[in-house]
Amino acid sequence: MDQVAQPSVKDLQKSFIYHLQHTLVKDKYSATKADMYLALAYAVRDLLATRWLDTQQSYYLKDAKRVYYISMEFLMGRTLGNALINLGVMEEWDMALKELGLSIEDLQEVEWDAGLGNGGLGRLAACFLDSMASMQLPAYGYGIRYEYGMFYQKIVDGGQHEVPDNWLRYQNPWEFDRQEHLHPIRFEGRVVEFTDRDGSKRCSWVDYYEVMALAYDFPVPGYKNNTVNTMRLWSAKASRDFDLNFFNQGNYIGSVESKMKTENISKVLYPADHMLEGKELRLRQEYFLASATVQDILYRFAKKHDNLAELPDQVAIQLNDTHPVLAIPELMRILIDERKLTWEAAWEITTRTFAYTNHTILQEALEKWPVPMISRLLPRHLLIIFEINRRFLEEVESRFPGDPLRLQRMSIIDDSGEKQVRMAHLAIVASHSVNGVSALHSEILKDDLFHDFYEVWPERFNNKTNGITQRRWLRHCNPHLSDLISEAIGDKWTTDLDELQNLRPLAEDSEFRRRWMDIKRMNKQRLADHIYQRNCIQVSPDSLFDCQTKRIHEYKRQLLNILQVVARYNRLKEYPGLELPPRTVIFGGKAAPSYSTAKLIIKLINSVGSVVNNDPAVNQQLKVAFLANYSVSLAEKIFPAADLSEQISTAGTEASGTGNMKYALNGALTIGTLDGANIEIMEEVGKDNIFIFGLTTPQAVGLRSSGYRPQDYYYQLPELKTVLDQISSGMFSPGNPGLFRPLVDNLLNSDYYLLLADFDAYMDAQADVDRLYMIPDEWARKSILNTAGMGKFSSDRTIGEYARDIWGIKPQPVEHKGIHHW
Repeated sequence: MDQVAQPSVKDLQKSFIYHLQHTLVKDKYSATKADMYLALAYAVRDLLATRWLDTQQSYYLKDAKRVYYISMEFLMGRTLGNALINLGVMEEWDMALKELGLSIEDLQEVEWDAGLGNGGLGRLAACFLDSMASMQLPAYGYGIRYEYGMFYQKIVDGGQHEVPDNWLRYQNPWEFDRQEHLHPIRFEGRVVEFTDRDGSKRCSWVDYYEVMALAYDFPVPGYKNNTVNTMRLWSAKASRDFDLNFFNQGNYIGSVESKMKTENISKVLYPADHMLEGKELRLRQEYFLASATVQDILYRFAKKHDNLAELPDQVAIQLNDTHPVLAIPELMRILIDERKLTWEAAWEITTRTFAYTNHTILQEALEKWPVPMISRLLPRHLLIIFEINRRFLEEVESRFPGDPLRLQRMSIIDDSGEKQVRMAHLAIVASHSVNGVSALHSEILKDDLFHDFYEVWPERFNNKTNGITQRRWLRHCNPHLSDLISEAIGDKWTTDLDELQNLRPLAEDSEFRRRWMDIKRMNKQRLADHIYQRNCIQVSPDSLFDCQTKRIHEYKRQLLNILQVVARYNRLKEYPGLELPPRTVIFGGKAAPSYSTAKLIIKLINSVGSVVNNDPAVNQQLKVAFLANYSVSLAEKIFPAADLSEQISTAGTEASGTGNMKYALNGALTIGTLDGANIEIMEEVGKDNIFIFGLTTPQAVGLRSSGYRPQDYYYQLPELKTVLDQISSGMFSPGNPGLFRPLVDNLLNSDYYLLLADFDAYMDAQADVDRLYMIPDEWARKSILNTAGMGKFSSDRTIGEYARDIWGIKPQPVEHKGIHHW
């Protein structure tokens, strides 16, 4: 699609100054850096506006089938830089601002990361939105406009301290509230059954109270095309009637309190669900998102269609994990209760419309909701779920007669204790597609976790290996390396990542290797400066940057990493002349506020770092840095600088991972287990260019089932025993000797994630890393080959597979008309 002429540098400067003076009412004397950022953001937004209007009008006129991607999280990061890259005006704006005495890099740093997600789930959703727009697919993202993000993480005395992430404290120039898109969301009440005029039994949901869902739209630009898709986020607003009842009774305080309680629904990402109130709020959030989105989809569908049987031909709904699964009974409720369809007709529409992505095999993350809670909050939906389950179990019984254990395993209602609704089971039963997110993960779903369902519907199960957008995770975050790659092989890789395979021959070119590593060192210096500014730790850019940045969780095994750090520290102390390359071990990630073990691991990392970094006998050879408040913008500094990527989860626990892809795309070598997408990365980059260690998934399962005894490893491995004894005895917590004993006791008595079983193999793999890093030319060659092998892991490839295999949608190129006249 031809692009319209881009504005000149002078035009950009005029737009910038216009917004500074007229939108913000500031001049160069009174404007703060935040004002300068806003003026730039508004000027860039102007470039998006007409494309955005063109896109939505084009979809309407063409009556295109659209996909609706529903996710509780969208970890978008900063919008400005991404918009500049995708509009293709980064260099022009850089020049325009330089002439005004401003730095585009400095202004980008002003933007606060949008607090709409926590980890991989939300970042994947953000990458998918970028790919959908870049591939010109008619798509919408739907989520919640959380007023506060997960939390802002501070490290105080080595421990995690949570403070509110008030990301909306200042103006957000990227959102547009849509007052006309306001949907009522019902809660509580009761269900009345009656017989209608046709003699059909019907249900009516009465005596409920309403919360209003107000739409906020965010633009999602495609890369150098005219497509600007929409991410629509819902914000909870109190119903006027609901508040007025209190006020009219003379209870002003009550009216304010009820308004606050109502609007709590969209206040915070992940309320503390270890308490009943937090768990109930989370359920309200999930239904709030599901109901508002389904109503909005039907509203848009009705603009051109009045036959609901056509809905699956015009609409595809992708459920990003189990959080939005209440959209299924919500659609059934509307079709049956409000649109008066028969159950059979409504079910046909529903199952053809929905598709479900599973992101985890961990039981703790497979959502279950107590039946009494759903009964109280969503009484009509519980009846619908019961009816879905009754009909489903009848089907299973007919297929597998005389197998009550199978019925028990497959039932949507888990009645083994307190009755609960298994949301993953509901999603599978009501969707036409169920996909995992890596080859290994999808096989585990079929062979183990959902094997019973696979036997009933093998055709529903498929794999869609996750991917990442190269526009943000290479072009934007690593501009110097991007320029080198484009100079060498052209820039087609920005929309076709398979082009990176053309780097393979250049891995044998000594001059190219030198330039490659010069850029890596420049990025390492930038990160080293950041570490010094934030942590007051001086690290050498010539040391090996060993990085593990992700959510803190026992299965991700940050604890295994810090065990090897202590072992390395002991070796350096015992053998002062030991020839090991200097290493900087970098951690980042948040622990859930109620996850005490994960928080204790953060404390241990920082406590070990405090000892190591202040020991002059080793601190030229080893440093440890925990970077607080891990976020997209921080990740954009870490990935380009990393030499080694730690992907060391216990085999069979990580569904996919996408951090592994981002690191490798930027030339880091991976040390990892055969877990998640690590397996496919190994297949693409070659076994000789990755450090694989540890138990495989079948071996891990076999070890546990045969009676795993972690103390055997403790007594058989003297180095491991020393490390655990040091941690347990208080070497790293002299003021509180027993502080870390719970971590060691858990390892010795349980060790569910098999850290001790993998420790020796992990140390051997780290020794291989050391040997290779001491041969810089060979390390550079393998670094280039890692980037060259990343073609498969573009989210463009993933989304292309979703569009073809699941959604049935095709690209819809948009013609940019320029200024819209009345």
